[in-house]
Amino acid sequence: MAYTANVLRVMIASPSDITEARDAVEAAIHGWNDANAEGKKTILQPWRYETSSVPTLGDHPQALINSQGVDRSDIVFALFGSRLGSPTPEAISGTVEEIQRSRGQNKPVHIYFSAAPHPNDVDPEQLAGLREFKEEISQLGIFGEFNNPSQITHEVWRAIEYDIQQLSLAVPVIESSPNGVRFRAQPQQERELRDYDKKGKPRYKTRRWIDVTNIGDLDAEQVTFESVGDQPRMHVMTGESPTTIHAGQTRRVPTDYSLGGSGEDILRIRWVEDDEAKEKDFHVG
Repeated sequence: MAYTANVLRVMIASPSDITEARDAVEAAIHGWNDANAEGKKTILQPWRYETSSVPTLGDHPQALINSQGVDRSDIVFALFGSRLGSPTPEAISGTVEEIQRSRGQNKPVHIYFSAAPHPNDVDPEQLAGLREFKEEISQLGIFGEFNNPSQITHEVWRAIEYDIQQLSLAVPVIESSPNGVRFRAQPQQERELRDYDKKGKPRYKTRRWIDVTNIGDLDAEQVTFESVGDQPRMHVMTGESPTTIHAGQTRRVPTDYSLGGSGEDILRIRWVEDDEAKEKDFHVG
């Protein structure tokens, strides 16, 4: 049976040496959802850069992770094993930058250090940097420790319960039916077989488009689409003739991308509603 719920995005941050611990945090989040989502009207959405980030160009990789992950998350779990991580232009490591950025945005940040024995091939410089950072964190608040990934489930559940209580989330309600034209733009892509090379190896291409849905209760007349912005890399591949998008209808808008562009991916939709010309921009990058 359907129910309304608040959705909280939970970012899992760490260097690359503790994959099992990252998996354990994600499993704990899913387990919390199974046990509590409907009763507490709250759903947790885990975010990990290796599975949730969208491949794109235009900035340093850490800056893209920040915009896609950190800035859109509500809660952050940061884990450390025997490495501090690789430096970025802004911080001593990517994970440290994510922690600092989250703290600057007043998000709940939970930091855990592994207490398990370090591997024999541990990098002395990484370990020294980690110990220095751990000492710094001890002056800023309370951190947790774990001996193995199986201990993490309890820690994650305890932290989530604390955060939900502190956030004082309002009881979600079903919104009333919207009036007029309201658009939703969702970028989509799929990989399809193009042909085979001389050795019989398949070659693929990626087809991209934007699903534009009129979620309002009025038809949108004379609808047109265009890519806007300074040096856009996205190009809209539709004809110039205006179209109509009825209430509840979705229109597929094909797109293509050029490597030379450096701007944001912005789709501008123009339409006529009750004899009035309107337009709205959607960031779809």
